[in-house]
Amino acid sequence: MNHRDVSDAHRDPAGDGGVAASRPRRLARLAEWVRRLIHSDTARDGVVLAAPELPLRTVFGRFWPMTRGFRGAIALATLLVVCLPLLAVAEIWLFKVAVDEVLVPADLSALAWVAAAFLGLTLIGCLASFAEGYLSDWVAERFLLDLRGRVFAHLETLSLDFFDRRRLGDILSRLSGDIGAIERLMLSGLADGLSYILSIVVFTVALFLIDPLLAVASLACAPFIWAAGRHFSREIKQSSREARRHSGAVGAIAEESLANISLVQAYGREGAEAERFDRANRDAFDAQMASTRLGAIFAPLVELLQGIGGVAIIALGTFALSRGELTVGALLAFLALLAQLYAPIRRLGRLVNTLHSASAGAERVIELLDAEPSIREPSHPASLGTVRGDVEFDAVSFAYPGSERLALDAVSLSVGRGQTLAVVGASGAGKSTISKLLLRFYDPRAGSVRLDGHDLRGLALEDLRRTVTLLLQETLVIHGTIRENIAYGDRTASDAEVESAARAADAHAFIVAMPDGYDTIVGQRGRTLSGGQRQRLAIARAMLRSTPVLILDEPTTSLDAAARERVLAPLRRLMADRTTIVISHDLATTADADAIVVLGHGKVIETGRHEELLTRDGAYAALWRTHRTVAPREAREPVAA
Repeated sequence: MNHRDVSDAHRDPAGDGGVAASRPRRLARLAEWVRRLIHSDTARDGVVLAAPELPLRTVFGRFWPMTRGFRGAIALATLLVVCLPLLAVAEIWLFKVAVDEVLVPADLSALAWVAAAFLGLTLIGCLASFAEGYLSDWVAERFLLDLRGRVFAHLETLSLDFFDRRRLGDILSRLSGDIGAIERLMLSGLADGLSYILSIVVFTVALFLIDPLLAVASLACAPFIWAAGRHFSREIKQSSREARRHSGAVGAIAEESLANISLVQAYGREGAEAERFDRANRDAFDAQMASTRLGAIFAPLVELLQGIGGVAIIALGTFALSRGELTVGALLAFLALLAQLYAPIRRLGRLVNTLHSASAGAERVIELLDAEPSIREPSHPASLGTVRGDVEFDAVSFAYPGSERLALDAVSLSVGRGQTLAVVGASGAGKSTISKLLLRFYDPRAGSVRLDGHDLRGLALEDLRRTVTLLLQETLVIHGTIRENIAYGDRTASDAEVESAARAADAHAFIVAMPDGYDTIVGQRGRTLSGGQRQRLAIARAMLRSTPVLILDEPTTSLDAAARERVLAPLRRLMADRTTIVISHDLATTADADAIVVLGHGKVIETGRHEELLTRDGAYAALWRTHRTVAPREAREPVAA
């Protein structure tokens, strides 16, 4: 907006219809100026999509059933809410009696009972206020406890493709701040709204009992306050949705940058990341200020309307007092009640805006709850019984969500009980996709993956994943003790079983050398451990889990030659008597497999044993020659079965 716009909004244009004709144009310019003031461009760098907009009744319909377990406490808190404005009116009425029967006539005979009644009402009011506040907070926290648990449990059931499309920081923002907004909408806001409405009704009735004419005059500005609140609420809802969206973007960027802080610092990207965060932060600031501007305009407008009404009431009340139609106590009580009446009217207007703001957060949580896993449980899952561990891929084709390029193209392979199948190939050949399909993180587009002859889509996910152990290249370690990390796959394991698994993984020696042994905290993502130590912890975890099917997905790629040698012996023990699929381009871990499958661009290029494939002098032989050239002498020796 420029100064010319403002001046044009306050002066008559020259000619063209005169003052009467220019008034609509002035009002239009003024409205446009307010619109520009309210709405700012908050979408410069939007990185989080807004959730679908929903009406308030739909939001209430989704979350009100979650209050079923504590509606008795809600009812009791509601009863206390009803009592509080009645007690306030009774106190003001005693004030009127004190003025008219004690102060004005200077008669102290009624002072004792008036004072006693006032103290009694004050005590009852304090107790009711305490009980109502405590009950309301208990209900609110209980609701948050249940809702957070429900949303988190639902997130745990969603498939990997959901998290591939989402930024973790935004999900965390919804799990914290947006769920708190739902509580304000469903409980705190509802209780406050009921309190304000009851207060308005009670104080209005009391005003009419004192003087009906003054009561009618005092309510004259109420429709204007309601209309202003209704108009601003629509604008505030939209700006609040933008503020929530950008708040999620700030959390997403912060989580992403801090989780990769070593990469950021290693490449000297601190300034760029700070600039990216600042850009998102400014967008969130602009969106929040747009909402704040609306509130800043609305509040003075309501104050102005109330001020006009208050001046009119004082004038009318003074006139009635001068004519003897109203006592001093009645006028003072009326003004006190009027102040009590305007406060809930003003707060009710603000509450409507707050509820619209909270509904924006509720929409974001509902979007999470409405997300469905792409991997569905079968309605009648097959029973696995005793698992042999026979794995078969039958003409499997697969492309990741959002991509048309096939990661696997008509791939067929099989491995029997107790055998080892090695899957090798260049990066991007589709090797790791094998493990994701076998754990049913995704389903194939065509063909089928079978375990003991059962199509995985016909098995319960819990049964399937209880049968398969996955050992990844990126060793996943939780923040906790070494003991907790080893027992992560079997929480019922005893200390002796944990130690036995650690010994089998050649991890016991370095564990007991740690400051607190098995109770040593490893830090987030195991950053206090070396790569080899983390991998041996993962091997111990897999040994303790002891499933019939084992997947080794690049188990030694991230390790140097010495660390690789230290984990090869534990890996051999882990693979013994299990159906094992080794996915690797480190051929030291694959040479003695019962069968080797070479993938290229998602297709099977070669299959056979190590010696057979070397004799063919094809793709595998080329990989082997490259491996012998690059790898140190110790890594060239075949791994014993």
